[in-house]
Amino acid sequence: MVATESAKALDELCVNTIRTLSIDAVQAANSGHPGTPMAMAPVAYTLWQQFLRYDPTAPIWPDRDRFVLSVGHASALLYSMLHLSGVRSVNPDYETLGDPAVSIDDLRNFRQLDSKCPGHPEYRWTAGVEATTGPLGTGLATSVGMAIAARWLAAYFNRPGFDLFTYNTYALCGDGDLMEGVAAEAASLAGHLELSNLCWIYDSNEISIEGSTELAFTEDVATRFIGHRWRVLRVRDANDASALAAAVSEFQSETERPTLIIVDSQIGYGAPTKQGTASAHGEPLGESEAAAAKRFYGWPEDAQFLVPDGVYEHFADGIGARGQQLRNEWEILFDRYRSEYPELAGQLDAMLRRQLPDGWDAEIPEYPADAKGVATRSSSGEVLNAVATKLPWLLGGSADLAPSTKTRLTFDGAGDFSSGDLGGRNLHFGVREFASAAVANGLALAKIRAYWSTFLIFSDFARGAIRLSALMELPVIHIFTHDSIGVGEDGPTHQPVEHLASLRAIPGLDVFRPCDANEVAETWRTVMPLRHEPAAIVLTRQNLPTLDRRRYGAAAGVARGAYILADPPGGEAPDVIVLATGSEVHIAIAAYEQLTTEGARVRVVSMPCQELFDRQPAEYRRTVLPPHITARVAIEKASTLGWDRYTGFEGTIIGMHTFGASAPLKELQTRFGFTPDNLTETVRGYLEPTV
Repeated sequence: MVATESAKALDELCVNTIRTLSIDAVQAANSGHPGTPMAMAPVAYTLWQQFLRYDPTAPIWPDRDRFVLSVGHASALLYSMLHLSGVRSVNPDYETLGDPAVSIDDLRNFRQLDSKCPGHPEYRWTAGVEATTGPLGTGLATSVGMAIAARWLAAYFNRPGFDLFTYNTYALCGDGDLMEGVAAEAASLAGHLELSNLCWIYDSNEISIEGSTELAFTEDVATRFIGHRWRVLRVRDANDASALAAAVSEFQSETERPTLIIVDSQIGYGAPTKQGTASAHGEPLGESEAAAAKRFYGWPEDAQFLVPDGVYEHFADGIGARGQQLRNEWEILFDRYRSEYPELAGQLDAMLRRQLPDGWDAEIPEYPADAKGVATRSSSGEVLNAVATKLPWLLGGSADLAPSTKTRLTFDGAGDFSSGDLGGRNLHFGVREFASAAVANGLALAKIRAYWSTFLIFSDFARGAIRLSALMELPVIHIFTHDSIGVGEDGPTHQPVEHLASLRAIPGLDVFRPCDANEVAETWRTVMPLRHEPAAIVLTRQNLPTLDRRRYGAAAGVARGAYILADPPGGEAPDVIVLATGSEVHIAIAAYEQLTTEGARVRVVSMPCQELFDRQPAEYRRTVLPPHITARVAIEKASTLGWDRYTGFEGTIIGMHTFGASAPLKELQTRFGFTPDNLTETVRGYLEPTV
């Protein structure tokens, strides 16, 4: 009995250490969200100390449980856990280093420049942070991708007696998360897939920034999730450790459904005047309130960043010892696995380091010249399948548009991922664009090579997750088809205009718009080796001619972002440069051929990826776009935003300045000036004195 009481006292001491570290971090920064860490410290502590399969000394152990803080504003809670658990840092080469992931000085510098404790947790910045969850709801959708990954990895790599992948995914969320539509998208998908390895812990404190959730959120969450085919459990008091432990144990015994644990809490627990109020959510408590809360916890009121004797040791004896034992057992198992299944073990090593197997591109086709050609969405589908046959961990799907986006893997054995086929490589996301992209991020966080697809016009729905793939430096492949007003009769609601510029505005995202089947092939050759950069591949619905590469520049130029496709005959220097992407390259080539017969000296530059071109050495960029040639015309069926940096003040941009219209493609091209005749006349405007 004495030992039990002593253990309870030590547990309470650890919980209050989490609370006070969080209070102190927010107070020192004079910025942050103390209320949720104060309320949910017992939940995080119970989960980590008693259940989490996690070795703090090896935070990238492949079979670790994942903990996702979807309530990212409560980051002080996670940082306190990382610090007290002794999580070690990891470098970009996936080698664990000896330094703490979060030191006490990092906590002291919460939300300050270069601290490992930024305002919201950031993947690749702080070891132990499994995902940059960003805006509310997104972390939940990402966790679904992690859970899918666990199922697929187990189906592919596990063998009898060798359960390499058994991990669970936990996500801590709040009222705000569950108000967001993406959470509903993801919950519906997870329930459909019967992801029983997924547990969301819902901090139900009934407070949002504006005040009580009674203002806008009165639904029966439990009933909603039962409708999503989840198991729903409830803990009536966040401080009830035994009830919390029982709920997590019930989740771990569940085999058919994901689990939602609803935890009733009081935001700002322990703060005498702010507990249960909106003011505890998003601002420091203030010195007097912080002191009073510490007094409530039985804490020295003047102590700052205090970690009492025995706390570090208790974490080390709990999650530390258990995690190290589990990881050591796994490594022994993997050594045996490597002996019995050397090929699979080698594939796992390569996947975890984001490396490609030898010969991954051996089946990529080369396309002969063809005036009729093929839609780039179709050639992309062929190339995708050619790559996927050589890269077993390349998988993905579409937001219910695979027949149109041509992203279905069709080779024998590809299969459809489902509760009945956990090894299937075709994912069916349903009409859920935001969730699709977030799930792809979750797959990539597990080192699966992930892609997803939809029409370009719908990229708006997924923008938050696309941005996070760039922020996390995840090599997710975002595939967009129906790329312009070329959609035609579907009209302006389905004709993307501003979307290319919008995607190009995302730092770290490479946006490719290839002009024919061979540029598509080279786009995939360029994208696949990327380890830390996401890419958007933007493709046509309509057929495009396949250029004769004996006459025009080699498509291998895609690897440099832009290249000289056609130059004046006889090696003469050009007088004017025409720049184009995608389908408009063929308009540029038609104009080039006409102007060349007239004696004009014209260069055509295909620019499938502006971002990649901008990263080329200045010498190469000057070779393609000589600074002294200021007569330049760019043509693209999209917003002109951004093209002026290539055309300059003296150049012309033929693009979209309005939304499109509902009409056949040829009529639209004439209406908006995307014709060889219009381009030719525009170029002649620069050449009339000499032509």
